[in-house]
Formats: sequence, structure tokens, C-alpha cells
Amino acid sequence: MNTSNNQTTQAVVNRTVYSILFAISISHLLNDLLQSVVPSIYPMLKQNLNLNFTQIGIITLVFQLTSSVFQPFVGLYTDKRPNPKSLFFGMIFTCTGLISLSFAGSFTSILVSVCLIGMGSSIFHPEASRVAHLASGGKKGLAQSIFQVGGNTGSAVGPLLAAIIIIPHGQAHIRWFAIFALIAMIILLSVGKWYQSNLVLKKQAVNKNAAIDTPSLSRKTVVISIVILLVLIFSKYFYMASMTSYFTFYLIDKFHISIQQSQIYLFAFLAAVAAGTILGGPLGDRYGRKLIIWVSILGAAPFTLLLPHLNLWGTIVTAVIIGLIISSAFSAILVYATELIPGKVGMVAGLFFGFAFGIAGIGSAILGWLADKTSISYIFSVCAFLPLIGIVTGFLPNLKKR
Repeated sequence: MNTSNNQTTQAVVNRTVYSILFAISISHLLNDLLQSVVPSIYPMLKQNLNLNFTQIGIITLVFQLTSSVFQPFVGLYTDKRPNPKSLFFGMIFTCTGLISLSFAGSFTSILVSVCLIGMGSSIFHPEASRVAHLASGGKKGLAQSIFQVGGNTGSAVGPLLAAIIIIPHGQAHIRWFAIFALIAMIILLSVGKWYQSNLVLKKQAVNKNAAIDTPSLSRKTVVISIVILLVLIFSKYFYMASMTSYFTFYLIDKFHISIQQSQIYLFAFLAAVAAGTILGGPLGDRYGRKLIIWVSILGAAPFTLLLPHLNLWGTIVTAVIIGLIISSAFSAILVYATELIPGKVGMVAGLFFGFAFGIAGIGSAILGWLADKTSISYIFSVCAFLPLIGIVTGFLPNLKKR
């Protein structure tokens, strides 16, 4: 009987459930599409409410901190008490925040609205990462890339839809994006049923294999490695903050294009980020995650240094190249971290997603203040040096494949 149960458990764990991976990826697409509405309407909010760049940075800071601070705690809690229904409830927060944002008429009401949207994100990411991990069938890099590319695709499509629906017709049309939240809720209910039915078998297998998969590294080495990975996340997402929050302002200021045109060019960058994301996981599975992390972050440096000195089309092409290169890092970093600390997928995902969002928020606030003090072009000249931090990847240990 025990042998039969073990065989059943192993069969479930070894099978890559692509239907669930694509379902959770689509949910991630819808979640991040809705999240991306916030920075997409910054130019409109700045104009309508007479906001300065410091206030724009504060909105991003509140939004990103709300979506980051809770994530490690949500992940740690769900590692011990997984709750398939949490994905559905997280989307309710996001939907409520969007509807509230469509009516927001003051700086304070905007902050309250983005808090609700951020809370939805903080609930979604740790548990959704766990679902992707458990449905991977051992193909962890591929599973994380499928999951992550959904989010990046949503982040790319969001500004484009905002340019078509919100910018021409006004802030009130944000409420139409609640339809996407309702679609996500339906999908997440289905994912939750699969998660609930497979949770016991998956948990047994994860506990059994955790000791086998634990790398033979000292606690000190693991801690140092996690710190290095967080430093790399800092360099990547601080730079990404300059692009997602201020690239439209940079293009408008330097090349005198319209808001809608700037949104389309931002979409081109974010689409490149989505395309590059799908490569990071499978390449990490095949060639090693350390190599992919190294190439992804440090490899973007020549292009980030070149970008502030180009004309419009050169800027757009270079931004697309940067998006393709730098986006492959996160999947590799996250899976590398879960291999350092097996059995703590929720906590690791919450820590890294949360830290990434937090850094993006802090970075946006600092860069907004700096733009007010200097110029929007100056912050892109400063941020160009951030990918050089990728050199610290050399200090990461090489994890042997098992």
C-alpha cells in the first residue's frame, strides 16, 4: 500500500501540469495588467491634479510598498497554511482599488486606491508562485518563466490599453478594467480547485524531497548568496523603475511627442521585457542559472550607458534591447533562491517579489525627487550605471544539478 501511495505521489509531482501553468500565467497577466494601470495614467493625473514629480514618486512608493511589505509575510504564512482561496480574495482587493481610483479626485484618495491595488498584488504573487512551482513537474525554470511572462505581458499591455481607453476618455474609464479582474477571479477559482485537490500529495512530495535537494552549502554561504541576489534585484528593479515610471516623461520632454505616442513606446519596451522573460527560465534549466543571471544584468550595461545619447528611434531600439536582456534575470534569480532554501517557495517568492516591488517604489520616489531637483534626462544618465552592479554575480556559488 505504501509503495502504491509513493508511486501515486511521485507521478503527480513529476508531471508538468501545463493547463495550470498557463492558467496561473493568464491570471498573472490580468493581475499585472491591472497593476500597470497606475503608472500608465501618471501623465494624466499629473496634469489633472497639478502634481509634481515628487508626488508622482510618492504615489509609486505607497503603491509598491503596499504590494511588497506584506509579501514575505504572506509567503511565510502560506508555506505553513496554504490557502487556495487567497488568490481569489487578493483579486477582490485589486478590483476594489481600481473602482476607487476611477473616482479619486485628490492626492489622498489616489493613495488609498493604490494601497488597495497593492494589497491585492501582495496576496497574489507568493501563492501564485507556489502553484507554478508545484505544477512544474521538476521543470522549475520553465514553470517560473511561464508564470513570469504572463505578468510581464500584462505589464506591457496595460499601458497600451490605458492609452486607448483611459487617456482619451478620462479617469472614469478606469472602472472598465474591473472586467479583467472578474475574469481573473473566475480563472483563479478553477486554479484553486486544482490546488486544493492536489495540495496533500504535493506537500508530501515537497517535504520528502527537500532534504535531498538541499545544496551542500553552509548557512553563512546561503545567507551571503541571498544578499547578493537581493543586490542584483536592487540593480535590476531600480533601473526598471526609471523606465516604467519616467520613460514616458523622458520621451515627451526630450523628443516632444504626445502622451499617447509615449505610451506606445513604453509598450514596446515592456513587450520586449515580456519576450525576454520566457527565455530566462529554460536557459537557466539548461546552462545554469548563475550564467543567465550574469549575462542578463551585466550584459545590459553597454546599452543602458548608450541610451541617454541617442535620437528617438535609437532610444526606442536600445530600450527594446535592454528589455530583452535584463528581463531574463528574475526567473533565474527566483529559482536559484528556491534551490538555496528548498521547501520555502512561498517565503522566497514573497521576499523577492516584495523586495523587487519595494525597490521599484523607493527608486521611483527618489528618482521623482531627483528629477524635480535636476531634470528628467539626468536621472537616465545616472541610472545607466546600475547594471554594472551585475559584476557581483561572480561571488555566487555554483549549484550542482541533482
